[in-house]
Amino acid sequence: MRTQIEGSLAVAQAVAACRPQVICAYPISPQTHIVEGLSAIVKRGELPGCEYLNVESEFAAMSGAIGASAAGARSYTATASQGLLYMVEAVYNASGLGLPIVMTVANRAIGAPINIWNDHTDSMSQRDSGWIQLYAETNQEAVDLHVQAFRIAEELSLPVMVCMDGFILTHAVEEVDVPEAADVARFLPPFEPRQVLDPANPVSIGAMVGPEAFTEVRYLAHERQMQALDLIPAVAAEFQAVFGRDSGGLLHTYEIEDAETVVIALGSVLGTIKDVVDERRARGEKIGVLGITSFRPFPLKAVEAAIGNAKRFVCLEKAFSVGIGGIVSSHVRMAMSSHPIKNYTVVAGLGGRPILKTSLNDMLDQATTDSLEPLTFLDLDTDLVEREIARNRAERRSGPAAENMLRDLGAPAP
Repeated sequence: MRTQIEGSLAVAQAVAACRPQVICAYPISPQTHIVEGLSAIVKRGELPGCEYLNVESEFAAMSGAIGASAAGARSYTATASQGLLYMVEAVYNASGLGLPIVMTVANRAIGAPINIWNDHTDSMSQRDSGWIQLYAETNQEAVDLHVQAFRIAEELSLPVMVCMDGFILTHAVEEVDVPEAADVARFLPPFEPRQVLDPANPVSIGAMVGPEAFTEVRYLAHERQMQALDLIPAVAAEFQAVFGRDSGGLLHTYEIEDAETVVIALGSVLGTIKDVVDERRARGEKIGVLGITSFRPFPLKAVEAAIGNAKRFVCLEKAFSVGIGGIVSSHVRMAMSSHPIKNYTVVAGLGGRPILKTSLNDMLDQATTDSLEPLTFLDLDTDLVEREIARNRAERRSGPAAENMLRDLGAPAP
């Protein structure tokens, strides 16, 4: 059903259509409207048989989901930012136990200092946790990915994060085709867990495993992710057959067939990049876009096939690894290790900083002439940074950097 709706509420309706049996809810911006929307659906009696748990923390939310999933219930939760970090121990337990939990991550920066706006630092920090990670470009894709996520999780018995940009998507009101419950029921069969706690056949899960088998346990976690490389596009194809939309999959390409320069990104920034590419294409420039939907597992072969004929790629990243640089770009370089291709990492949009078309054009002017630095921070205020570096050198007790820079900018420090 097409309707004008906030992204979070559209996701709530899509999750409800998937018939979860346990929803573990704890509020944190910018995902709160999702669990609030689900709460209203449950309260109205529109999701019979679902237990809605108001828990005391994000750690409790994931712990509740683990218990429910282990008992054989289709389980869901949502979080963001510091909340995701608070549940990290349980996040690893969920994947280590092979439990098919679906979780929305409404991407938000991680403090300190506190920042409630969007970047990808939170989910990227959990890239090695064993969860499948799918990134949505639009609210329509966010809705569609949740429906597919339950199918993927339950086929593989692995947990899935659906990552959608906080505020940019979660709080945007736009037209979305929210899947009808009957169509979702055709696509998503009743949950039949691959493993379940059964009082008639009691077992322990998550108990001690020593060196004699731990490597094999971790290898099997990797093997299931490798299986997902085939399953994710297959599920996307089935979704398209039922719903008539090409949504999900491992990646999406745009104007890439003859591209000499390819810009690679995840999430909502892809829309802005495509606008810039359209303008540059109109001027005769051979440039295209690669949007990565599945970051875990990372589709090495698909990336290589998509950009193998390009002269260069630029990874635009909304997170980075402090002390080394790009995260996504390191994966793409691995995919392209047998190709002599120039590559650049551009960190942008941290803490919600706008990613402007003018800035992207300036950056691409340098990239297409191969004069861009290998690691670039888009719109970095170098004067501001240099003043703080000088202050640190001049005075040992120079104070907190964030507050110092706010004062330099004339902004009130908290």
